[in-house]
Amino acid sequence: MNKEILFVVDSVSNEKGVDRDVIFEAIEAALAQAARKRHGGDIETRVEIDREDGSYRTFRRWMVVEGETSEHPEREIILEAAQMDEPDVQVGDHIEEEIESAEFGRIAAQAAKQVIVQKVREAERRQVVEAYEDRKGTLIMGLVKRIDRGNVILDLGGNAEAMIPRDEMIGREAVRPGDRLRGYVTDVRHEPRGPQIFVSRTAPEFLIELFKLEVPEISQGLIEIVNAARDPGLRAKIAVLSNDPRIDPVGTCVGMRGSRVQSVTNELSGERIDIIVWDENPAQFVINAMSPAEVVSIVVDEDTGSMDVAVSEENLSKAIGRGGQNVRLASQLTRWQINVMSEEQAIEKGETETRRIVEQFMEALDVDQEVGEVLVEAGFTTIEEIAYVPTEELLEVEGFDEGIVDELRNRARDALLTMAIAGGGEAEEETESSGEALGLEELDGMTAELAANLRENNIKDSEDVAELSIDELTEYEGVDEELAGRLIMAARAPWFA
Repeated sequence: MNKEILFVVDSVSNEKGVDRDVIFEAIEAALAQAARKRHGGDIETRVEIDREDGSYRTFRRWMVVEGETSEHPEREIILEAAQMDEPDVQVGDHIEEEIESAEFGRIAAQAAKQVIVQKVREAERRQVVEAYEDRKGTLIMGLVKRIDRGNVILDLGGNAEAMIPRDEMIGREAVRPGDRLRGYVTDVRHEPRGPQIFVSRTAPEFLIELFKLEVPEISQGLIEIVNAARDPGLRAKIAVLSNDPRIDPVGTCVGMRGSRVQSVTNELSGERIDIIVWDENPAQFVINAMSPAEVVSIVVDEDTGSMDVAVSEENLSKAIGRGGQNVRLASQLTRWQINVMSEEQAIEKGETETRRIVEQFMEALDVDQEVGEVLVEAGFTTIEEIAYVPTEELLEVEGFDEGIVDELRNRARDALLTMAIAGGGEAEEETESSGEALGLEELDGMTAELAANLRENNIKDSEDVAELSIDELTEYEGVDEELAGRLIMAARAPWFA
């Protein structure tokens, strides 16, 4: 019987490629289970097999617990009783007593077989995880084993399988069992049914890795793929950059007579690929990404992360693309929100925006339309710019002298303060009712000398400073317009908290 155990261990280990210790542990668990059934009761058993000759011994176990009694006397023993036989035993240790072993017969063998099968599966799963966990972010190839509810199962060889979820498959792609498919490993996860390798054929990274296979200059670092965007199976755009001025990145990726890009297209079920030159200038990059449409003008709005792109009327449909495909891919590629419009629409929008800004300047700065238009033509778009840009920039505007510039800056700052007060009225009431005024020295930019001067004029705390205007504060020695504005805004900060 001992030799039979060794035979089972050796045969299963060789057949499944699993370590012998795993098989021994499975048989020990099966024999322990058989011993529990044989002796009856809710007992705990342990079997120890000699790895050399196959002989085994069975032990009944009790866990050492604290207290005067145990709720499970068949499996537990209190510390005081355990120390009578083994003085050094501690809580959490086990006391063992050898008992008669169960024979490695038909029932034990059947139980061992079930445990062995489970252990073998667990070992195989661990091997899969260990083999593929480091391959996340790389390409793999396998044979289509089966298609389950649209999910494609790939046989990777060596008992390893991968799954391409239905939504990660290229639309309308005809796949049959036995086909050889490539995919991009997105994740290796432990699922209830075992470790699962997840693969994608729609990820932009899949497109990038395919180009790395076809274009050796990418692996050599001469060409870099900056980003990619895809409408899987239909169209894609990639942005490329040459690290060697002698190399044309687009021509290199296209290949002789289009051979390189055609190989990638064939792998992606005919997906058309636009190869775009990356540019560090965002506006130029967007213009490149809008290919094949030609851009007439472009307006950048960095605050909203968007660009208004104007094209000729005949190029409008090409710029937008079927179902908005071209502009959508260009937006994904450049990471800018792109708004496509015709030249006429761009002109109309520009005029509308100009009128709005001119009216804003006329109202806030109390100037006539001509001055507002001059400011817009000079590139100013907000009250904040006029209030805080260096004086030299305003002096560069034709017809502006120091007197006009100073007056405009004062009006702009007063307008900002007025808007802040109007927006913070409720907060002001709360601050007054709570009485949480700051000391003068707590205001950013306040000096001890200025604080003393203010107190002499009955200005005692931040609430008093908040009521002042820039003109009133600049009357004090050492206070310029910039410092006055900063002190007043700091004093009014609680209004907007």
